[in-house]
Amino acid sequence: MLTIAAAIFVFGLLVLVHELGHFVTAKLTGMRVDEFAIGFGPKLFRTRRGETVYSIRAIPLGGFNDIAGMDPSDNSAGERGYCEKPVLSRMIVILAGSGMNFVLPIVLFFGIYFFQGVATPAPEPIFGAVVENLPAQQAGLMAGDKVISVNGQPVATWEEFTEKIVLDENKMPVTIEYERNSQVGRVEVQPVEEPSSGRVVIGVQRLMNYEPKDFVTSLSMALNHTKEIILLMLNALWELVQAPSGAAVAGPIGIAQMAGQVASVGFVPLLNFAALLSLNLGIINLLPVPALDGGHFLGLLIEAVRGKPLSPKALKYTQSVGIALLLLLTVVVTAKDIFNVFLK
Repeated sequence: MLTIAAAIFVFGLLVLVHELGHFVTAKLTGMRVDEFAIGFGPKLFRTRRGETVYSIRAIPLGGFNDIAGMDPSDNSAGERGYCEKPVLSRMIVILAGSGMNFVLPIVLFFGIYFFQGVATPAPEPIFGAVVENLPAQQAGLMAGDKVISVNGQPVATWEEFTEKIVLDENKMPVTIEYERNSQVGRVEVQPVEEPSSGRVVIGVQRLMNYEPKDFVTSLSMALNHTKEIILLMLNALWELVQAPSGAAVAGPIGIAQMAGQVASVGFVPLLNFAALLSLNLGIINLLPVPALDGGHFLGLLIEAVRGKPLSPKALKYTQSVGIALLLLLTVVVTAKDIFNVFLK
């Protein structure tokens, strides 16, 4: 249940922000928006405000703006149609979705730094969080437990604990002695290999101490952190292009599972996860692939250089190729997710 709720929250937040960027800029540039929808499939909720229908649909894995006149042959919107607007206006609308996906992480990181603070690892071997459905939780360990010993060997720092647990490549069961509410307990835990990284883990996270920052410092740190993550993602994307690997790709099922695991740790880690996904969505959407925002933008650049849009036939062909590629990728990553989550 937690996984479903976390996935709906993350997907819903990202889609809402992305589509809101398209919606607001379409309105500001004088375009007619017939529907603003979160999700796909049957409508669960709808209301009309002015000329626009606002709806929530059954499948929370996307969303859309129905902007009148996006089909060049549709003249029903007149001068308020998408294709009737100047190229610059259309560029702004197309880029605004991904732009909002870059703004959202700044807002989330700022909120975390300003209201909760910047995390500093505690030196003691105390669990700050225990991940759901992993060995530590299954053995009965809880957040706040302080490790006393591992396999009879005293542990005084978090680093000593990880040396005895995380780096145990043999994945042998370990006996952990811990203190909870002045009571001493002992459990046996079977480490497992984390599929995404290959590390041996038991599913615990280090206790963090938090120091809130002032407004200016929080904003500066949020901007810098967002920039650093974008650079890391671009570098990872370039490495993936040079040496394609399915291990670095996850689909909706895999992301939903990760969201559930992160949510079991806490709401703030879930916000961090949403921020990372938002940046990833923004970058991917800007790739010059037909059917993505980056593909639309490339078409507008060509139109600006040529002084006229691509022919309807060329548009139809490129869009069909783009949609086919996206569908193929969706099938592949979904099959990979099903294997990793249910069959592996």
